Amino acid sequence: MLCLVLSIATDSFLSIRNFLNILDQITVLGIMAVGMTFVILIGGIDLSVGSVMALSMMVLGYLNVEAGMPMAVAIPGGLLAAAITGIVAGLLITEFKVPPFIATLAMMSIARGLANMITDGSQIIGFPSWFNMGAIIRHGGFLTMTVAVMLVVFLVAILFQRYRKEGRELYAIGGNPEVARLAGINVKRITIMVYMMCALLSGLAGTLLAARLDSVQPSSGIAYELDAIAAVVIGGTSLSGGTGGVGGTIIGVLIIGVLRNGLNLLGVSPFLQAVVIGLVIVLAVAAETFKHRRR
Repeated sequence: MLCLVLSIATDSFLSIRNFLNILDQITVLGIMAVGMTFVILIGGIDLSVGSVMALSMMVLGYLNVEAGMPMAVAIPGGLLAAAITGIVAGLLITEFKVPPFIATLAMMSIARGLANMITDGSQIIGFPSWFNMGAIIRHGGFLTMTVAVMLVVFLVAILFQRYRKEGRELYAIGGNPEVARLAGINVKRITIMVYMMCALLSGLAGTLLAARLDSVQPSSGIAYELDAIAAVVIGGTSLSGGTGGVGGTIIGVLIIGVLRNGLNLLGVSPFLQAVVIGLVIVLAVAAETFKHRRR
């Protein structure tokens, strides 16, 4: 319905070129939203993904440009930094019983501060040319490297959720963590792994964003956590955990991407776009609540 309305409202929306542009624009959000889906499925929340992404980007930039290390070292280094923040957040939640909201809120501040400390708030430029070209060149005339990575993440996440025992255990934990524990599920270990995976995917999203921008700066990723949560909620995953999945999140990411693209083509103010996205989130949550009441 959204595509139909936008196709009528603007002539430039319904084209292969514009669809490919939408895919390029949602790569970062799409990958981050997959990690957020797993966190919300177990009844948690992660407010640190935007800051973790910025930290991963700055570590990557520092290792490659400032320290002179090859990308084969810099990229894993950035991902490792992101994974560590996720592990720390998971340990705070499981071992110290800190509520996920507070633990990830603290990690959001810590990661953002560390990202600024690396270069004293300055951006880093000067990456190898092939790194940026991976986000520009369309292989086969359609997919860039960044979009291909996003599609692989989607596929792996769906297969994990549907066919792996650990993927099904996420629903059990989200439904009732105590019952899941009594059923033999290692709730603590899985919770730590979920937060680590969410942070790792945020770092991967940061790598792709660095390739697109051909630079990194510590202010990257501000409010990205809100977009990731919005995509998951619009996709039908319950904030209370236990229901939803990656398939719905992909739809949610596409809805946000298509909506923003269409509003840009219509010349709508960015401030009004934020209002529209907020209304869509409210409608999505209201629809879910109404559905549960009918059941």
